[in-house]
Amino acid sequence: MGSSLRCTVIIPTYNRRRLLELTLGALARQDLPRDRFEVLVVDDGSDDGTEAAVRGFEDRLDLRYFHQPDEGYRVARARNVGIRHARGEVCVFVDSGVLLHSASLSAHVAAHEAAAEPLALNGYVYCFNLDNEDARLIREVVDVDDVDSTTAHLARTGSWPDVREPFYARHSDDFGHLPAPWLMYWTCHASARTEQVRSVGMYDEAFRQWGGEDLDLAYRLHRDGARFGVLREAASIHYPHEKDHGENSRSALENYRYIVDKYRTPIIRLLVEEPPIRFSAFNDVVAERGLPRCGEHLARAGSSGG
Repeated sequence: MGSSLRCTVIIPTYNRRRLLELTLGALARQDLPRDRFEVLVVDDGSDDGTEAAVRGFEDRLDLRYFHQPDEGYRVARARNVGIRHARGEVCVFVDSGVLLHSASLSAHVAAHEAAAEPLALNGYVYCFNLDNEDARLIREVVDVDDVDSTTAHLARTGSWPDVREPFYARHSDDFGHLPAPWLMYWTCHASARTEQVRSVGMYDEAFRQWGGEDLDLAYRLHRDGARFGVLREAASIHYPHEKDHGENSRSALENYRYIVDKYRTPIIRLLVEEPPIRFSAFNDVVAERGLPRCGEHLARAGSSGG
């Protein structure tokens, strides 16, 4: 990679000032030199003093702040603002409240630099609760001012591992050989080459409620040849925040229907099957049913899209 600016961290946010401060604090402690990465915060219409909080980190980070008016849920558009303005050769997507280990950005950059093929990499995310069931316990364990020590403790004790760990254990950390590796690419902490993200169309801004916009991007990265895997050296902690798992599941299902209508392949249609197929078992179902890979199906159908 020729540029001295190795990566761009893109953080969409909405009324999560305290969580955003935790994320920025962890980014300010990265071992990647400050002149090798930038941080773009894209505010989806917050009214909680988010801009002032961001300005408070300008002396510690190469930081830019973008604001878009509050017109409902527009995280896809917010991320696209960051992608369009990114100067780094790798985009690292991070959500407010995700605290990166100090070696995380260096690990993302090194992995992409070492690969001849484009990569779509997950950071390893400790403490992700689907419904905040262990929020109090997690807050007691996490030292927000010493993410590295907390991460080491979590690894040593086996506490709250990445919820995708059983999938990784079954299919390996390099799971790009699977027919649907894109299901595990969650942009709470993930990376991809900026040029490829732009070339496949970035995020689809038709997603206007929670869930699925990252899978939709990941599917297009997969079809474009990106290799998927998890980068354990890029560890992070998902700090608890308020969420409504039931409502999130409902809106995600609506978005999955949109994805199915958009691509119409046998594998994609499994997203809306009843009863729902667990993502961890999704690739097993594909194999059991002998479904064609999406590229094969579209080639047979004489289509070059999707």
